[in-house]
Amino acid sequence: MKSGKMTSWRWVICSLLFVATTINYLDRQVLSLTWKDYIAPEFHWTDSDYGTIAGFFSLFYALACLLAGRFVDWMGTKKGFLWAIGIWSLGACMHAGCGWMTMTIEGIDSMVALRAIEIGSEAAVGVATVSVWLFLACRAILALGEGGNFPASIKTTAEYFPKKDRALATSFFNAGSSVGALAAPLTIPILADAFGWEMAFIIIGVLGFVWMFFWIYMYDKPQQSKHVNSLEIEYIQQDEVKAEVAQVSQPETKDQSIPFLQCFRYRQTWSFLLGKFLTDGVWWFYLFWAPAYFSECGYTMQTTMGKLLVFVLYLIVTIISFFGGYLPKYFVEKRGMEPYAGRMRAMLIFAFFPLLALFAQPLQSVSVWFPAIIIGLAGAGHQSWSANIFSTVGDMFPKSTIATITGIGNMAGGIASFLINKGAGMLFVYAAAQGEAFNFLGFSGKPAGYMIIFCICAVAYLVAWRIMKTLVPKHKPIQYYE
Repeated sequence: MKSGKMTSWRWVICSLLFVATTINYLDRQVLSLTWKDYIAPEFHWTDSDYGTIAGFFSLFYALACLLAGRFVDWMGTKKGFLWAIGIWSLGACMHAGCGWMTMTIEGIDSMVALRAIEIGSEAAVGVATVSVWLFLACRAILALGEGGNFPASIKTTAEYFPKKDRALATSFFNAGSSVGALAAPLTIPILADAFGWEMAFIIIGVLGFVWMFFWIYMYDKPQQSKHVNSLEIEYIQQDEVKAEVAQVSQPETKDQSIPFLQCFRYRQTWSFLLGKFLTDGVWWFYLFWAPAYFSECGYTMQTTMGKLLVFVLYLIVTIISFFGGYLPKYFVEKRGMEPYAGRMRAMLIFAFFPLLALFAQPLQSVSVWFPAIIIGLAGAGHQSWSANIFSTVGDMFPKSTIATITGIGNMAGGIASFLINKGAGMLFVYAAAQGEAFNFLGFSGKPAGYMIIFCICAVAYLVAWRIMKTLVPKHKPIQYYE
């Protein structure tokens, strides 16, 4: 396809990535928005039970990312993404059967009888244990599929965008995580109220199957797409052209995939891995615990105020994070910086946003709107950071290995999320039991537990940036030849 004007199909493909990421986070958020006020009363869950489910989901996700990245590189972007979203959509829908399965296994014949079980009794412990295991099984399937979303998306942006635009493209599709989290409190509790929490899982889960239809008929590699003309291909491949001009005297080489274990021999891999390990858990803590935090403040997800608090939080994240990809583009185009240097400078700026989390718990006593706004700003800093750290993979590694490295980094982030979510659940139960005997920075009981976690979240990004800058102080792409 040729014309005098460059096509912009790359942004249509990026829009598909945005929708997929939105669905990804909607599926992930159904549990966090229903467990405290809808599911826990039926299954007699504690904070520790939910922490176990949230934590092990993160661990399942970590393992899935490790496999999914390599799978997407092997299978290819189109088929790999279809497998990923198909599996996670199936897992999302399967959550709806956990209640029926629990009642069947425990020999309970009605929901009234289930709710009537005495809290703390042996029967309540049995119901909680069985239901937790069933939800863990469903979360494992959900995680197996969701692990492929970011490796496939990052690989797609590397196929469709030049390096200078990848952070912007990543920022755009990554905003789907904020939009998903933004839409969740406006839709999921309403669905749960109207049709039951089971149907909330099913309705949201089906969206992934709808997306698959569009991906099948709209995605092809740029060189094979009838929607991409020669001018757009030239724009997409500008980095390869520059590299060929710079290395014209060198023998021709082929882009080869780096063997999996070989990836761990490079500082660039460890820079990305540690950057994700130190920061991903922060976002997942906000994602999984913010609704419960506001419930602790007296505003459950069944109240208009509770929904509004979560909505405003993610509205702030969404609006600000849309601009996360523009800053490195400004540094590259207006300040003449090399893409990696511009990206690292932008990440340093974004690393200061999470420091605001230090004030979330202290200002909660003034108004619950303060932690909502502060967590929103801290979350926006994370999403802007995330768009750029993902793009460092495309800066350093050949396209044939991008999904693998992305999967390795997401694995590290998933492990960190397991630690912070499981640890937070245990900490909150312990702090609540200790009451006034448990103190931290002037807070006691569960508020002291939240203050500890907020402190960890606040400093994580500056520590991560310093480590990344030490490991890879300047742009140094990997050149792998067999």
